[in-house]
Amino acid sequence: MHPSHHILNLTEAAHLRLNSLAAFLVPALALWLPSGYAWGTALLFTGALLGAPYWWRRPVALETRWLAAAILLMALVWLHGSDWSKGTSVLNKPVRYLLVLPCLLYLMRFPPSLRFILAGVAVGAACGGLRALYEVFILGLDRPWTTAEKTSGAIQLGNLCGLFGLICWLQLMVYGARWGWLQRLAMLACCGLGLLGSLLSQTRGGWLALALCLPLLFWLIWRWLSRRRALLGAAVLGALLVPLGWHMAPQLEQRLDWAIHEVTSYESTGNANTSVGQRLDHWKLAWSMGQDRPLLGWGDAGYVTEKARRVAAGQASSVILEFGHAHNEVLDMFVKRGALGVAGLGALYLVPLALFWPRRRGAAPSQAGLTPDDSICIHLTGVTLVVAHMGFGLTQVFFAHYNGVMTYLALVILLFAAQHPVQGAPGTVSDERR
Repeated sequence: MHPSHHILNLTEAAHLRLNSLAAFLVPALALWLPSGYAWGTALLFTGALLGAPYWWRRPVALETRWLAAAILLMALVWLHGSDWSKGTSVLNKPVRYLLVLPCLLYLMRFPPSLRFILAGVAVGAACGGLRALYEVFILGLDRPWTTAEKTSGAIQLGNLCGLFGLICWLQLMVYGARWGWLQRLAMLACCGLGLLGSLLSQTRGGWLALALCLPLLFWLIWRWLSRRRALLGAAVLGALLVPLGWHMAPQLEQRLDWAIHEVTSYESTGNANTSVGQRLDHWKLAWSMGQDRPLLGWGDAGYVTEKARRVAAGQASSVILEFGHAHNEVLDMFVKRGALGVAGLGALYLVPLALFWPRRRGAAPSQAGLTPDDSICIHLTGVTLVVAHMGFGLTQVFFAHYNGVMTYLALVILLFAAQHPVQGAPGTVSDERR
């Protein structure tokens, strides 16, 4: 039966509300609770198990099959090349991809409300920025989301904080003309806090990734919304970033000066004992090793052994032995899992990008049950999500961390399912206008 003619019973309505709650919790808790992403994803998986009779035997649309295939391929890629001497712990990453598949099919049967996803992102950006402010200015940490033993949290969560802030800016551009001043100011504050959290994290790779998104977003807003909104968006973003950048000018200038000095130092003396230097040394060695086994790669165990051998032979600095990855998503896949790994990673990026990319010329695209603004917001947010993660992967193996891969996968399937709302469901335009 066509969704528009489907009459929801109480159980189905409960599943829709549960998924909307999960859609809110995934981004809302991601930046300020330990493993915050897990609360929403666990709720979603629980719902998928309870709701299995509703989705198990339903036909699966072609686009959904493509997305499921990309996720499944990446699960197989993680199995390939795993260090099986570590026992069942090697299943941690592939199993997480596999657990997403029933959640995807469940969401296609009971799609979440878009407004819950967007509200969760706004809350997540605000909470991330406030946590960063607290940890830097109250606790006195040099960077938020860090401990004496671990600094990767500043990279992972600082990147997500900036991404959430950018998505808040997109919401303001899409819906701002229909909002009141209070709602606009609230979203502007969430945007500012998200971007501030990214700046305080001092993650230069995250700044690069967000900068790569902006030209594409301005062009898409110009084409699908209006020139006026694109120009207004540039003005709003400038009004936020200029004072933030001015206030943090000494730290930002220092970080950029360090980056330039570290690049020149590596090029002139081969000094890899710096943040940028060790990345350049990692990339050089990973490319060289990958060329020797281009199809299947060295595997996790082989990578460690061969890297140590080449370091001992003087082909790279010993500093890179402290890290288990190549600090670049594509190169890390290439050296450990070869062309197969690169193909899996490419599918994980490009299939969602193709599904979210606006295709029709003329009026903004829309799906049944969505307003044109809702539809274009999903498209722009989905494109931003994918392109930003491609940028994050330039200087960090983002998907090697659970918060990175699970937040990405959860938001991809939530946004994808939100494109197909059930008419008459709570939060859809049939009973409630945005």
